[in-house]
Amino acid sequence: MSDTEAAEALVELQSLKAQVAELEARVAAHADEQHVGQDRGASSTAVWLANQTRTTRAAAHSAVKLGKDLHAHPFTRAALAAGVICADQARAILRWVDTLPDDLDPELKVRAEQHLLDLAMEHDVNGLNRLGKRLWEVIDPDGADAREAEILERQEAKALRSMYLKVWDDGDGSTCSAFKMPHLGGAALKKIIAAVMAAKHQNATKGAGTGHLTSERTGPEAQGQAFYELLMRFPKNKLPKLGGLNATLLVTISEESLLGRLEQAGTILDTGDRISAALARKLACEAGILPVVMNGKSEVLDLGREQRLHSKAQRIAITLRQHGQCVAEGCDRTNGLHAHHLIEWAKGGPTDLTNAVGLCHWHHMKAHDTGYDLTHHPNGSVTFHRRL
Repeated sequence: MSDTEAAEALVELQSLKAQVAELEARVAAHADEQHVGQDRGASSTAVWLANQTRTTRAAAHSAVKLGKDLHAHPFTRAALAAGVICADQARAILRWVDTLPDDLDPELKVRAEQHLLDLAMEHDVNGLNRLGKRLWEVIDPDGADAREAEILERQEAKALRSMYLKVWDDGDGSTCSAFKMPHLGGAALKKIIAAVMAAKHQNATKGAGTGHLTSERTGPEAQGQAFYELLMRFPKNKLPKLGGLNATLLVTISEESLLGRLEQAGTILDTGDRISAALARKLACEAGILPVVMNGKSEVLDLGREQRLHSKAQRIAITLRQHGQCVAEGCDRTNGLHAHHLIEWAKGGPTDLTNAVGLCHWHHMKAHDTGYDLTHHPNGSVTFHRRL
């Protein structure tokens, strides 16, 4: 291909991507209306789609949401289907049009949408987001200030309902995260991080003369270190319960490795993550130790018919056995697992580890839903099928 042909091909490919994105979103929204995946026990069509296509939940949910939003905005949908705007531009346009009040004159909403579509011919998604904030200046200049004040109040209320936190492993020894919260929470977080970074705090916790090092570094690296310190020093007695246990990490390490007589390749946390034996020994110097003896008899783990609810020791054993992962096939939920009797206690099932699995809240409800059958497989996983 010549330079001209390659340039034309790239532009054409972007247009084709936009057209495919519109089609995918439309089909995804239709599938959600049909409750596709529900017969397999999936909590939503997006979760089923992510499992079937090996994409992330966020990407699947985004496709479904885009399809629903486009259905309510045919002009933007037509522009995306024609390939004249990209999917990110479409999301930005829909975002700002949807900030307009429901009781607004429909003609003004159409005018706002058309205005942003015109701007999309010259601006990328970042530009559209900047211009979208001044949308009222275009459709109602006289009442722009009052309207923007209303929008701000509505955005604050919406922010309280749309908070999220996403945490994932980058595969290279680090954990990444993204979160969304109201501006007030963000401002508070900045203040807390600044306090942890302050020279006075650093000198008090790490010794005199160390505070100036943090104060000299105020960029993302120093803020990340301060956030990590905040998490590691959070008082354990302030933590709530999670799945019947204190929300603390469980570390599985052999006595030989703990005492430094043998180095393991990786010490396992109850979340399935691995840390070095050296870091585990460092933690042991600063925290209490809960011994977990594999195949040992230090605690009673099988209670038979004498007790209905699983004990703390049993919950720990289940969490360690499953590495904190729900055993329902296709589920990626971790932490806060519910201990479930495979044979119900009311039907004679014992409160033993051989009769117990850890399920997330969603699949635990499905396990007790008479509309579904649960199948326990030899590999330890379970599947759900809707009864006919």
